[in-house]
Amino acid sequence: MIGGRAGLAIDPDLLRRLAAGRKSVLVSGTNGKTTTTRLLAVALSDGGRTVVTNATGSNMPPGHVAALAGGLPGAPAVLEVDEGYLPAVVEAVQPAAVVLLNLSRDQLDRTNEVRMQAGRWRAALAKATSTTVVANADDPLVVWGAGSASRVRWVAAGLGWSLDAVGCPSCEGRITFATSDVTRAGGGWRCECGFARPEPDVSVVVDPAGGCQAVWADGRSSTVALAIPGRFNRANAVMAAAGAEALGVPAERAFAAMATVSEVGGRFTVLPIGGVSTRLMLAKNPAGWHELLELLSPGTGPVVVGINARVADGRDPSWLWDVPFEQLRGRTVVATGERCLDLAVRLRYAEVPHQTVRDQRAAVGLAARARAAVPAGGGDGGAGSGAAVEFVGNYTAFFDLLEGR
Repeated sequence: MIGGRAGLAIDPDLLRRLAAGRKSVLVSGTNGKTTTTRLLAVALSDGGRTVVTNATGSNMPPGHVAALAGGLPGAPAVLEVDEGYLPAVVEAVQPAAVVLLNLSRDQLDRTNEVRMQAGRWRAALAKATSTTVVANADDPLVVWGAGSASRVRWVAAGLGWSLDAVGCPSCEGRITFATSDVTRAGGGWRCECGFARPEPDVSVVVDPAGGCQAVWADGRSSTVALAIPGRFNRANAVMAAAGAEALGVPAERAFAAMATVSEVGGRFTVLPIGGVSTRLMLAKNPAGWHELLELLSPGTGPVVVGINARVADGRDPSWLWDVPFEQLRGRTVVATGERCLDLAVRLRYAEVPHQTVRDQRAAVGLAARARAAVPAGGGDGGAGSGAAVEFVGNYTAFFDLLEGR
């Protein structure tokens, strides 16, 4: 994104100039931005149409400028946007659509309190009168942020982690959820002040057998079948399909195109790490960890957890205490990364037996040896991955292993 930084230093209005004359969609939220951006870009490029996107995940204005400057002039753009920068980017780009996924705590040392962020979204979207907003109806903070927009398409996408949304952004009272897990029930939420879950225009419906449907209020339905795993990714796909429809691409075509995506920026890819087949997954905060641990729960194979605390991760790792690591009981677990000792303390209190190795590649090898010691038939890689070891890391831990560092 260095070119974008240089361009903005010369012309602070460069993002507005580059966005002029093209239809743009912005994708924002705490978790799932990169995946949803990729899915939406693939959906909009169906039929060979060129789409400009910041595929590397550089989601602040310099990254947007670099992507637009290197793309075909006038081509539609799908831009991932950091949630803190969304108001400024909306004002500069004047997008045709904005997709809002969720809001939860992330990088505690440098990110605003989430209700403040929702309020800033609300102020910015009130001015974007020509923008269609696609918003998660199951997240009260997203509903508050999107509620001022002139055109909103509500998606019942689920909310597996609701602990950051219990404070009402309207009256500072308490949000009551109909069930403890909005992910499965979609049972709604409300506050005594009257602030409540809006009626969805489209819902994510998961059947007992694990199949998934997108069901529209107008009676349409579509099967959601992806090559990437997880309920959260199917919800991301439905959000992307709703965003594609806002730009004129039918949902059925969008889902068919998205089904071809097998990995996003290395997420869920299986690589040989020191000769060990390893599936790589990224989780950055309690909400993301909640979803990935649920994905891993059917498996019994070894899990390596990598934690760093660099600038890109956030320097404060106290969020580890909000992650339900108890779900790893009974698995072979190896704690690794620069903050492996912080993680080891958390795992001990979660009563998860584990080993601690700072070097991540060595940790994968240790986990593989532990798997080899299990009698035949005594464990699988988990969630049908086909990998010998599952690796879950936060931002820099994940990319260090992905890029062979």
